[in-house]
Amino acid sequence: MSGHSHWAGIKHKKAATDAKKGAVWSRLAKAIIVAARIGGGKPDANARLRLAIADAKAVSMPKDNIERAIKRGTGEGSTARLEEIIYEGYGPGGVAITCEVLTDNRNRTAPEIRKMFDVAGGKLGATGCVSWMFDKKGVFTIPAEQTDEDTLMDIALAAGADDVSADGGDYFEVTCPPDLYVQVAEALAAAGLHPESSQITRIPQNTVAVTEPNVARKIMRLMDQLEEHDDVQTASANFDIPDEIMEQLE
Repeated sequence: MSGHSHWAGIKHKKAATDAKKGAVWSRLAKAIIVAARIGGGKPDANARLRLAIADAKAVSMPKDNIERAIKRGTGEGSTARLEEIIYEGYGPGGVAITCEVLTDNRNRTAPEIRKMFDVAGGKLGATGCVSWMFDKKGVFTIPAEQTDEDTLMDIALAAGADDVSADGGDYFEVTCPPDLYVQVAEALAAAGLHPESSQITRIPQNTVAVTEPNVARKIMRLMDQLEEHDDVQTASANFDIPDEIMEQLE
């Protein structure tokens, strides 16, 4: 199983708990701010904003929070400007890690991310050092109980998706080019399908086998820390940890 699929599967199990954390609301608010800044504050005319709002509502973000984020994006709220930055480097065992960040203070965020890598035994690298190992894709994770593979494939491929695959039997994973993310999302919604998670993220082209439990533990701890950081929107890695070691860690 690829590093992306491993990490996606782990996040499924954590979703109910993570949805209660303020960090999740913070990340989603930033996504709304950026969407509103780029395409305006009207969801009907801004597909990226429409999807960001849908993601926020899915984890019960209050309406007032959503409206404040939209106003901030259109310039009616705080004037602090958010930057989109990619941090990348190598984690324990030489696995490649990349994370996309939204921050209003890179002088605060960069040292915090660097320290996470250092403490884990990894190293934050220069821009471009590992991002070439990943493909940027839209990814939708849909519970298998909602549909069957053939039906989902017909819907997704007609909307421009690249592929539909079974993720461990409990979920289907739909991938698409980033520029067709909104189109595929709306096609799934029109068919009455509700992804458990959806995002534009980076999928590894190849994976690194991790067979030492201690190294695997360090990798998972680092990925958890990155995901829980308020400024990190998505984190991806190219690890491949055998199921028996994952069971030990869990």
